[in-house]
Amino acid sequence: MHMMAAWWVCGFLPLLAVAAATGDGAKGSSEPLIRLSTENGHAPAPSPAASAAEEGVTKWAVLVAGSSGYGNYRHQADVCHAYQILKKGGLKDENIVVFMYDDIADNPDNPRRGVVINHPKGKDVYHGVPKDYTGEQVTAKNLYAVLLGNKTAVTGGSRKVINSKPNDHIFIYYTDHGSPGSLGMPNGPNVYADDFIKVLRQKHASKSYSKMIIYVEACESGSIFEGLLPQDLNIYVTTAANAVESSWAAYCPGMEMPPPPEYDTCLGDLYSVSWMEDSETHNLKKETIKQQYEVVKARTAPLNESSIGSHVMEYGDKTFKGDMLFLYQGFDPAKLNIRNRPLPTPSLKGAIKQRYADILFMWKKYEKLNVGSEEKLRALREVKETVLHRKHLDSSIDFIGKLVFGFEKGSSVLGAVRGSGQPLVDDWDCLKIMVRVFESHCGSLTWYGIKYMRAFANICNNGISKTKMKEASINACDGYDLGKWSPLVRGHSA
Repeated sequence: MHMMAAWWVCGFLPLLAVAAATGDGAKGSSEPLIRLSTENGHAPAPSPAASAAEEGVTKWAVLVAGSSGYGNYRHQADVCHAYQILKKGGLKDENIVVFMYDDIADNPDNPRRGVVINHPKGKDVYHGVPKDYTGEQVTAKNLYAVLLGNKTAVTGGSRKVINSKPNDHIFIYYTDHGSPGSLGMPNGPNVYADDFIKVLRQKHASKSYSKMIIYVEACESGSIFEGLLPQDLNIYVTTAANAVESSWAAYCPGMEMPPPPEYDTCLGDLYSVSWMEDSETHNLKKETIKQQYEVVKARTAPLNESSIGSHVMEYGDKTFKGDMLFLYQGFDPAKLNIRNRPLPTPSLKGAIKQRYADILFMWKKYEKLNVGSEEKLRALREVKETVLHRKHLDSSIDFIGKLVFGFEKGSSVLGAVRGSGQPLVDDWDCLKIMVRVFESHCGSLTWYGIKYMRAFANICNNGISKTKMKEASINACDGYDLGKWSPLVRGHSA
């Protein structure tokens, strides 16, 4: 246990320090823990022309939590919170499509059964959320069908799709684990950048929207759009991180701003709570897309360019950043008389990387259990198995790099980052093939292991054949007991 404790102390970063401040929220609403400053005082009110232009425009939204399991509580909490903001903003349930596994609210680990919160002092955000696509229905295939308005391609669920018209606006919010070139899904395969961009191109070609904004919370989320998203699709994107860095969890146990003591898991994600707490405390008829981007960028940015925090990015069509947010997120009448004053920006001393948050949950759960109990032993076993599989992934991928590219060059070739504006990989089919080959012999990448997607991309970019990759994978992982990590159990990531 001493070694495990030492690993724990060394494996985690300093704690998130954010200051609570009073604000102009509606009566009875909780005070945001992370308070955000607007870019400047307040924007001019929308012109009569802008108001008139809204006539006949339907606002649509797609909200996606791409994970499952109580250790990933924060992703579904983010999505539920986003739904409540849009609902208060006047969007109708028929125009909001929600993807979430729905295994959090009634989970045995949830101390407040039937309730989901996204803030330490927050109210329940779960009540009333549409269960459009849950459990096994949360798939990349269903997401693409929903975005394209293709009811016949949907499997199960509410069969609700984005039946948008040429003048309509679409808001997409995706929160999950990510990796270079892909976004997680609780049921494989994951969402790959080439497929997602292809769907966006198809949606644009169908002339079924006028403008779209996309917010993405995930590690390496910039890589989904870097060098891939054209600027002529009328789509504006912001991401929690650039193409090479992690995004960060928030309101985690042990932090200066922790969840209530009975919680063992993180309640939210830093980029996500930043935009949502901004939206719910401001008059969105007087705040632009650009202003929210600047606010969230400042809130999520690395502290003095340290290793803490991530760089919020923007991609696509930046010509309509002056649009007021209400045109996409709706307008809450309770915020009519709020002055969008600059709010104090608290210091950001630290946060936990997304990929460590599930281990944090497992450890906190273990600590609370009774000494000597079967439950405690089982919890410790789960932590050890997870850590050992992560170490296996680290070592086997490193070994494959040495086998394929030589002992001296292996690591540097696998980790090579292409220049800004270049996509992760030239041949996306090759990338998916290499992932499947690896997982078949070495086990599931898991939400942790998908961080190695760049390694597989570089294997493809250097012209390595499937046969050579298979041989290297067998040599690296021969004798490893896949057990519960088998892709036959967990599904393939590609």
